[in-house]
Amino acid sequence: MSILGDDDEALHGTPPSKLPVPEDVQDAIRTLIRWSGDDPDREGLLDTPARVGRAWKEYCQGYQEDPSLHLSRTFEEVGGYDEIVLLKDIPFQSHCEHHMAPIIGHAHIAYLPNHRVVGISKLARVLHGFARRLQIQERLTAEVADCIWTHLEPIGVAVVIHATHACMTARGVRTPGVGMTTSRMMGVFREDDRSRKEVLSLMGLG
Repeated sequence: MSILGDDDEALHGTPPSKLPVPEDVQDAIRTLIRWSGDDPDREGLLDTPARVGRAWKEYCQGYQEDPSLHLSRTFEEVGGYDEIVLLKDIPFQSHCEHHMAPIIGHAHIAYLPNHRVVGISKLARVLHGFARRLQIQERLTAEVADCIWTHLEPIGVAVVIHATHACMTARGVRTPGVGMTTSRMMGVFREDDRSRKEVLSLMGLG
């Protein structure tokens, strides 16, 4: 299932399905197929190197963007609203930098505005911009929170991410169903216990 937005369907104007894949990339994938024990020249695998190359370019599309640009347009007229803004259960997909295995999860992103708000879809775009890279969950959590903190200058930011890691569920200790939760609290959500409890309660974690 793709997590691309409506305006993300092309990479530099080229649909992912038409993106040319350099021969050295395809050669690397053929080598991996051989090392796995299969024959890259058999019929079912002939087009696999190009397909995998295009897929990886799409998986790692975050390297082609600056997520902070999604926060460049803000709104100061909020009708006096000065409470928490929360976007819950945002799905995302990433790949771990250690084994290049899938990370699949969801995020809760909240901030307490300081006279400026942003369109809520932009919070999801910031998440996806950082997630579509080789990642570790701890850094992803910090990058999303730090980006919002720096560019919206809110009173507080809270980011909680829960995800499963194929590098743990499908290899190694092979423990399906195990999830990992990380959080980053900034500003009032870090400094004030009542505010932190409030935002965690709104996230359904209190």
